Amino acid sequence: MRVALIQLTSGDEVSPNLEVVSGYIRAAVAAGARFVTTPETTHLMEMNRQRVLEKASFEDDDEGLTVLRALAAELGIWLHIGSLIVKVSTDKLANRSFLLSPSGEITGRYDKAHLFDVELGGGESYRESALYQPGDTTAVVDAGGMAVGLSICYDLRFPYLYRDLAQAGAKVLLVPAAFTQSTGEAHWHVLLRARAIETGCFVLAAAQTGLHATGRKTYGHSLAVDPWGTVIADAGEATGFTIVDLDLAMVDKVRQKIPSLQHDRAVSVKN
Repeated sequence: MRVALIQLTSGDEVSPNLEVVSGYIRAAVAAGARFVTTPETTHLMEMNRQRVLEKASFEDDDEGLTVLRALAAELGIWLHIGSLIVKVSTDKLANRSFLLSPSGEITGRYDKAHLFDVELGGGESYRESALYQPGDTTAVVDAGGMAVGLSICYDLRFPYLYRDLAQAGAKVLLVPAAFTQSTGEAHWHVLLRARAIETGCFVLAAAQTGLHATGRKTYGHSLAVDPWGTVIADAGEATGFTIVDLDLAMVDKVRQKIPSLQHDRAVSVKN
């Protein structure tokens, strides 16, 4: 399967972001990609509570979903929208990932389960739970013979989620993200490689990069990691797309060498 990871510096207006990501998707498909994945918050990077509530729409009315569904159907590709910010009520949002089929149908959804509530120091803090409603289910979805597991960004720090996805049949783990600069520099590569090694899966992590209109800085370095834990593509800090060819037979070969998914045991912890 030839896949493409799209790397963006999304701004705080929906339409310009859609124009940029659509251009990169078209270019990636022209380069042979049949599966394309985009970052977290693909069509809107807005930090202000009131403004994001004004700009976000309910799923049925979302401009980004409409445009990208039509594009997937036009190009005949599997399109994973890393996430769109959608309303679930008048004062709550969901950070929602979509998997679109080559006919533009929605075949998978996932709402970010683990919300980023942290104090990073230096005045940098995040309180996603004040505005976002967490999801409580995820899925393994077939994408043209490629079983993909859905997750988003901060989920990366919760390894049991990825083990559950692998146990449920995932061979490719999708981790669209908007990692901060500081946490990305410290942990991004290590965590993604660890999730690949622990599960024997390919990991595809399309990322936001650079300085955004809101003043937020994201790390970039969209990564593709193979089931042995080797980084097979690193997009660096530039926007654009990165092409990778996945040999899905490698998943079974690695799991035969290291069959840890078969060796889980319940072990109690005593204090």
